[in-house]
Amino acid sequence: MSSDKRLEIETNRARRVIDFRSRLTAPPQDGGIPPGAAVTIELGCGHGHFLAAYAAAHPGEHCLGVDLLTKRIERCLRKRDRAGLHNLDFLKADAFEFVEAIPQGIQLKNIYLIHPDPWPKTRHHKNRLLQPRLLDLLANISIAGHTHLHFRTDHSGYHEWAASHLESHPSWRLLPSSPWPFEQETFFSKLLPIHHDLIAERV
Repeated sequence: MSSDKRLEIETNRARRVIDFRSRLTAPPQDGGIPPGAAVTIELGCGHGHFLAAYAAAHPGEHCLGVDLLTKRIERCLRKRDRAGLHNLDFLKADAFEFVEAIPQGIQLKNIYLIHPDPWPKTRHHKNRLLQPRLLDLLANISIAGHTHLHFRTDHSGYHEWAASHLESHPSWRLLPSSPWPFEQETFFSKLLPIHHDLIAERV
């Protein structure tokens, strides 16, 4: 890749992060995070079934879901609007860019990664969502003893990968006895009824 092309990619990426941050820091009536709100995010929200149900059950939290596919986000927004959930929003965004855009000082309560692509081939492991870099970025906006990360997968290899990275990361502590805090049937939960869960706390 040429240096000019690399510069163009980085410039476009930086612009998207700035645009996301502007959206998140806008007044609440324009889609921004309400001041002082407890925030729950889902990275890779699919069609929004889980987060919409979670937002309905937790009206005191501000919930944000992101996904890369436009049609998924359009369905998510229709679901939100039909349910009249004012504490819920969805964005088309890369998970890393979205997390980078979250402003410092928010009260990040919960992070959900539910059935992310396992990228099972070894040469593709670099594409997995749960990476040390993502854990670093999430730690930067998390609160010790307050923020919890919830990871679920049907892929045993990805479960072992995630557990290893969380165990070795200085900012996260696995909580093996903690139960999954909220259940909602989704397309993936019906398709993949057998799964492995991990819950970690920011330390």
